[in-house]
Parts: sequence; structure tokens; C-alpha cells
Amino acid sequence: MNFSRSGGDVVKKKDFADDPIDAQRREKVKDAMLHAWSSYEKYAWGHDELQPQTKKGVDSFGGLGATLIDSLDTLYIMGLDEQFQRAREWVASSLDFNKNYDASVFETTIRVVGGLLSAYDLSGDKLFLDKAKDIADRLLPAWNTPSGIPYNIINLSHGNPHNPGWTGGNSILADSASEQLEFIALSQRTGDSKYQQKVENVILELNRTFPDDGLLPIHINPERGTTSYSTITFGAMGDSFYEYLLKAWIQGNKTAAVGHYRKMWETSMKGLLSLVRRTTPSSFAYIGEKIGSSLNDKMDELACFAPGMLALGSSGYGPDESQKFLSLAEELAWTCYNFYQSTPTKLAGENYFFNDDGQDMTVGTSWNILRPETVESLFYLWRLTGNKTYQEWGWNIFQAFEKNSRIESGYVGLKDVNTGVQDDMMQSFFLAETLKYLYLLFSPSSLIPLDEWVFNTEAHPIKIVSRNDRAVSSGRSVGQTKSYRRPRTRREGRFGNK
Repeated sequence: MNFSRSGGDVVKKKDFADDPIDAQRREKVKDAMLHAWSSYEKYAWGHDELQPQTKKGVDSFGGLGATLIDSLDTLYIMGLDEQFQRAREWVASSLDFNKNYDASVFETTIRVVGGLLSAYDLSGDKLFLDKAKDIADRLLPAWNTPSGIPYNIINLSHGNPHNPGWTGGNSILADSASEQLEFIALSQRTGDSKYQQKVENVILELNRTFPDDGLLPIHINPERGTTSYSTITFGAMGDSFYEYLLKAWIQGNKTAAVGHYRKMWETSMKGLLSLVRRTTPSSFAYIGEKIGSSLNDKMDELACFAPGMLALGSSGYGPDESQKFLSLAEELAWTCYNFYQSTPTKLAGENYFFNDDGQDMTVGTSWNILRPETVESLFYLWRLTGNKTYQEWGWNIFQAFEKNSRIESGYVGLKDVNTGVQDDMMQSFFLAETLKYLYLLFSPSSLIPLDEWVFNTEAHPIKIVSRNDRAVSSGRSVGQTKSYRRPRTRREGRFGNK
């Protein structure tokens, strides 16, 4: 598919004034990335993740070099060229997907396929595209079900797909319906429509019986394509389905061919409004969870992606609705920031409960594993409103990570945000997402501009391409993918690498 504008620049060609405080903070975040990356290089090179306390690597994703691949675009965007080149050499010489390993289709897609595609879009190096195609081909048999709803686990070597035993044979909503950005992009860049067809058929199947409130339970039967009685949530196992409805519309440049994604998303946002409650005494807005007709006053930190999503999608409405959703986004971001501010360490717990006893919120599960969702929303709100308050909140969160999570050999999570007791894991998404969003929060908006790039749910930026294939309806077919012409990349123009 041809780009509507020339050039695939990481930095938009326009003049900008850089705030000196922003520049200082950006350098501090870059230093954090260097510390995390060099610790990974020293103690866990080629492994999936680093255990900083014991100074060893672990293969939590089958030995696919998850942290390395997750970090490629962050290194590139920050101008860390030598580190990027060493990582590229490892991908060329050592990355092997032929492993007898039962991989999560979702995690492998968002981290590995997404990370490789983003590295390709940024650098123009075809090595990354070839590797992305290799791993995607190994994942494809997961979609071979009667309904087209994929199984969530597949053996990378043998191709045997199945679902985890604890779901009762069901597929998980977020895991089954959050591969659109990556697989559509892969079809565009290879000219092979099979990837796009698999993931678009999932959305068509769900749209066939889409409820009036647009809220789907987290369990789906892959044989029949029907939902099973289970939790409705914008947190774990539900979250990225709603995110990808909006972002697939953005990825397709908001053309008629992707209009059904926007329509489904707007339906789901009506449902989201029905889950919003406010606390006493401070009136913090939060998104509850639902099972059947009963509402549970609980919100995951994972659901803190929603303020950013609402802000990003608000501009597609008319003026009144746009302001309503932007205001809600700002309210929810304030709540998420207070997830952090309400603890002794100033780092958020995994989830929160809301009570009518005048306490506003209490930590439920009290660990912090370096998650990015709140910082992600602050990035979008700052980009879309220009309000520097969001930068201040992000800086406070960054300082709390520096104080509580930085050790000599990397970054660790906390077992308990109340006591500050540390764990022994540097999650790959800390480098892929948390540090990238913090860096962009203190960079001019001309770096990875939102009208040219869309971020997947692992914060990998993918180039926006207009979709001119025919609009899909209730049928199972999708339009033909046209040839894709990769834009030129102007590496010397990257901000912060003059």
C-alpha cells in the first residue's frame, strides 16, 4: 500500500522549540534505558528477560530474545545506534524460532512480531520483516478453528494449537482479538493477504453478534464463536480488544474500509460509560468490572491504558461527544496517577478496590512489575492537550521507579508497594513501553507523530497506511491487499541524535 505522504521519517519535518527541562528529563530517561539495556547485555544477552538480583537470564517466552526484540525500536528512537546494531546482529545470527515451545500467540505477536515490524518500519532493514514473517507463519495455524477465533497457545516447532486448561477450553478475548495491527501491517508489507484475512475474520465473527453495549466477556468459545459467562473488564484479558478496535481504524487512516472498527469501538465506549463510577469522598472516576448484572468495584492498573485510548479516540466524535470523552479521559488519568500517589513508595499496585466507607481506594494485589499503562495515558494526554501537568505526573512516576526499582544490575519490580520489598525480574515491557513512553513524554511531538504512527499494545510504533480495499460487511471476505511501498527513512533527522 502506498503512503499518502512521502517519507517515513521518525521525526516530522518541522521546526520545534525544545524546553530545556524536557531535554534534561529526556536524558535521564535515556540514561535509565542505557542502564537497563547494558545490564541485559551483560547478564542476560539473548535470553528473554533479566533477573537483576541474581544476575542471570531467564527464557520466559521460549528463548526468543524477548527483551532484545522488545527494545529494538526504543534503542532506535533514542538514537542508541551502537546498541541497536549489536541487537540487529544477534537477530541476524542467533534468532531461531524453530523451538519445541508452547508459545502464547498474543504475547508472541505483540512483542516479537510487533517489535520486528516496528524495527523494520523505522530502519528499513528487511532482515526484520523477514523474521517477522517467519514467526507469524508459525503462529497462523492457531486461527484454524471452526469460528476463526484462534486458540491462544501454539507450539512453534510442531504447530499444535490449543487453549490453556484453566479456561475450560475457551479462548481469551484480549488474546484472540488483539493481533490486527501486527498482522494487517505484515500483509501490507509483504503483499500476502493471508495474515490480514485471519485477524479481520475474528472481528467479523465478533461483530456478527456484537451486543448493544459493545462489552464482551473475556471467554469465547473458539468452536462456535460465542461468548461464555465470565468477567467483563477493561483490565486483564479484556483490555487490548477495545484498544485494537480504535487503533485498527487509525492504522487504516480512518478510511471507509476500516469504518466498522470505529463503529464497534464507539459502541463499546457506550458500554464503558455504564461501568464508570466515582468514589467518596474525592470523586475519583474509575472503571468497574461486571459479571452478569453485578458490578465489581475493582480496577486493574492495566485498565489505565483507557484514558489514553479515550483521548486518542475523542477527536473522531462531534464537538460535544469529543469533549465528554476527553474530560472522562482526564478524570480517569487523575485516578490512575493517584494509584501511584496513594502508596508509600509512590508506585502503583496491580489493582485497586473502591469502597463506600470514605477511603476512596485501597490497594488490592500490592505488587508493581514496572507496568507502563498510566505513563502511556499521560503521554497521549500530553500530546493531545498540550497540558504540561501530565509531564509532571510522569516525571514523578519516573522518579519513584528510580528510587525504588533501580539497582546496580538493572531494574526490578516490587513485591509490595507498601513496604518496597523488591522482586527479581526486569520485565521486557519496561524497556519496550514504560521507558519509551516516558522518553516520548519529554520529547517534542514531532518525534513519532501520532498522525503518521500508531502504537501497538506493546508500544511498538507502526506506520499508518491508508486502507483503500473495499469495506467489509457481514461477509467473511476482506479486500485484496495492495502492494506496499516502504517509505524512505531519514535516520539523520532523529531527534536527540544530532
